[in-house]
Amino acid sequence: MCREVLEMDGMSAADLNNETVFALGCPAMGDEVLEEDVVEPFVAELEGSVSGKKVALFGSYGWGDGQWMRDWTERMKNAGAVIIGGEGLIVNETPEDDGLEACRALGKAMAGEIA
Repeated sequence: MCREVLEMDGMSAADLNNETVFALGCPAMGDEVLEEDVVEPFVAELEGSVSGKKVALFGSYGWGDGQWMRDWTERMKNAGAVIIGGEGLIVNETPEDDGLEACRALGKAMAGEIA
C-alpha cells in the first residue's frame, strides 16, 4: 500500500493499479476545467481503471461556482469510482477555518477507508 504524495506529472494510471484508495487534487483552471496539460490526460487515462476504487477528490477555485468539481466527480462516478464523502471537496482561494476543517474531515474519511 502506497502512503505517499505523488505528482501526476510523470505518472501513469498504471501506477495506481494496486491502490484501492487514493486522492486526486487539482485547482480549477480556465473556464472551470481541470488543468489541461497534466491533470486532464491523467484523469482520462485513469477513467479506465477506477471502477470499484475509493477516490477522494479535492481542489480550489477563484471564480465560478465549482462546476468543474461537479463535472470531475460525475466523471469518476461514471467510471465506477466510489467518491469518498460523496462529492469532491472544493474551497474558494486559500482555505480558511471552515475549509481547513473540511480538508481534515476528508483526510479522516480517507484514512477510515484505508484502515
